[in-house]
Amino acid sequence: MFNFSDRVVMVTGAAGNLGSAVAQAFQAAGAKLVLVDRAADRLQRLFPDLVDSPNYFLATSVDMTDADAVEVMVDEAVKRFGRVDVLVNTVGGFRAGTPVHETPFETWDFLLNLNARTVFTSSRAIIPHMLREGSGRIVNVAARAALKGGARMAAYSVSKSGVVRLTESMAAELKKDGINVNCVLPGTIDTPQNRKAMPNANHSRWVKPEAIADVILFLASDAAGAVQGAAIPVYGRG
Repeated sequence: MFNFSDRVVMVTGAAGNLGSAVAQAFQAAGAKLVLVDRAADRLQRLFPDLVDSPNYFLATSVDMTDADAVEVMVDEAVKRFGRVDVLVNTVGGFRAGTPVHETPFETWDFLLNLNARTVFTSSRAIIPHMLREGSGRIVNVAARAALKGGARMAAYSVSKSGVVRLTESMAAELKKDGINVNCVLPGTIDTPQNRKAMPNANHSRWVKPEAIADVILFLASDAAGAVQGAAIPVYGRG
């Protein structure tokens, strides 16, 4: 439906359930891809046909919380392709189960770093290049939990709320420079891990990664040129 054959798209967390679905959708739409993951070989196993192609850069062993490592990766991507037109931040994770007064500092720091800091580091590195081009799209992945705090999930909710606020702030700063910034708010994603954790849930009501990828492609396309600072609910039938 969308044609990205003239675009360079960076997907962080590209070996994850959502990230890989997003990468596959952009690949099908013809994009040149920069796929980023922290593991050394997961991308090569998932996308063996992309390893030696000049149209794809598999950036492995990149810790997205490490600003220096992210800067090096972005510089290499720009060196290879000349620019990055679209950044999709899918890095993230979930932990819950404890009330605030029992939540370890490690859990608090882990979730804020994984969910919010990764959006900050990648955007901070990419935006100067987009400003030079006078255009760009950034799509972040927040969560339904960003909209309202819930019992025993404060750290997760706060970290995803941070993604929404980052999205809104960047959109306000960059919209006059031709750069659109938006985010999606998935509900429970239909993944093998979630099915294992919640075997008795009604899985048919969950949102599939491919459905979220479709919304992300729309937000990255010219069709969403008038959409700025939005947080789009993608809940499936939940």
